[in-house]
Amino acid sequence: MTDAPFRPLETHMDANTARDILRHTLDGAEDGELFFERKRSESVLFDDGRVKTANYDASEGFGLRAVKGEVAGYAHSTEISEAALRRASETARLAVGDGGGVMSPGPVQTNRRLYTDADPIAGLPFAAKLDTLREIDAFLRDLDARVVQVSASLAASLQEVTIMRADGSLVSDTRPMTRLNVSVIVEENGRRESGTAGGGGRVLLDGLVAREDWEAKAREALRIALVNLSAEAAPAGTFDIVLGPGWPGILLHEAVGHGLEGDFNRKGSSAFAGLMGQRVAAPGVTVLDDGTMPDRRGSITIDDEGTPSARNVLIEDGILVGYMQDRQNARLMGVEPTGNGRRESYAHIPMPRMTNTYMLGGSATKDDLVAELKDGIYATGFGGGQVDITSGKFVFSCTEAYRVKDGKVGAPVKGATLIGDGATALQQIRGLADDMALDPGMGNCGKQGQWVPVGVGQPSVLIGGLTVGGSGS
Repeated sequence: MTDAPFRPLETHMDANTARDILRHTLDGAEDGELFFERKRSESVLFDDGRVKTANYDASEGFGLRAVKGEVAGYAHSTEISEAALRRASETARLAVGDGGGVMSPGPVQTNRRLYTDADPIAGLPFAAKLDTLREIDAFLRDLDARVVQVSASLAASLQEVTIMRADGSLVSDTRPMTRLNVSVIVEENGRRESGTAGGGGRVLLDGLVAREDWEAKAREALRIALVNLSAEAAPAGTFDIVLGPGWPGILLHEAVGHGLEGDFNRKGSSAFAGLMGQRVAAPGVTVLDDGTMPDRRGSITIDDEGTPSARNVLIEDGILVGYMQDRQNARLMGVEPTGNGRRESYAHIPMPRMTNTYMLGGSATKDDLVAELKDGIYATGFGGGQVDITSGKFVFSCTEAYRVKDGKVGAPVKGATLIGDGATALQQIRGLADDMALDPGMGNCGKQGQWVPVGVGQPSVLIGGLTVGGSGS
């Protein structure tokens, strides 16, 4: 059974009263909005043959923002009522000061829809979710005797938002999200290694619990674990690197993407600040952020300020041509918003954030790029990493990588860490393959304590002269 549609201005307070309070809050401001949200989420983890955790959460609330210049006043509440809104108005108005601001025009709306508005939690019985996770556990244990532990999880959520703009207009979005994740640990001769695979998007659970889908993820997790079981210690030094397609785009996201967000560039704290129109990458390198891709994890029909998402070109043929913008930073920089104003929830203020960030492919093949490696690394999987936005310096650990000598892929290596900086890495790209792919739908991005779902992608990429940290030779 699903809940009734989220209509906060019909069920919690009078719409005209809310408009009056919003107009009073924004009198003399340059921008702002009233953001309502209701979210429900469910997750279940089947670990080592039993249900380890099962969670269901529900929340709702509002956030009220008034913006003037570089200052934003923000207040939020879990109570959607006239009294709570009036209290929030007193706080948000502190940013307006003496007033005098001219309200920015609101975003132009479209009728585009990028994903279903059906509830993925209610769309599948809980028993069926458990049965799927049990099947995954049994399948992997039967598939290989070296499997000693299996963890499988399903998660689904539905976020409903309604945004009231300064002129009283309303825009709404209903955002489903699902994900299936499989992790496996294998053991042989006293050595244990792990592998993980998963994915999902703004889709219902039906596809994820189909056997052909979860079996492919389970087999991939096992394959990675078995590769690592035979891996040698990674070498240390400076090497040419070929990055595989799809998920390795997380390096692009972290090392380059954050540096192309408007707030860091307006404040001059990005390695790309002041370089608009200049060459920042090798010829042929084109990077985009696209929130309009149907059903993708990072896609949004509208951003959290009510601006429709867009396909934004950031770097074109190596030249910096755009930043990702929310409304405040766009206004201060004298450009248009790009549909990248995102927030984790009603309790958070919006800021420029990525959606689906990826690099376009070239004309080479992956084999062409690998053949150029005399002594290098072919990396196809990445785990955690750290990035300094100001300098662009990054450190990323590889979860699947191979030593390459004289163009031949050799033994897998374990413990490889890629070290460099995004601006230099872009300049050192020497080849792009024709196999551009997006990740399977498993990315989360953190910024200033806020987390939002994102997508990444790229083709196979040859990068010259990256530093590799490792313990081998």
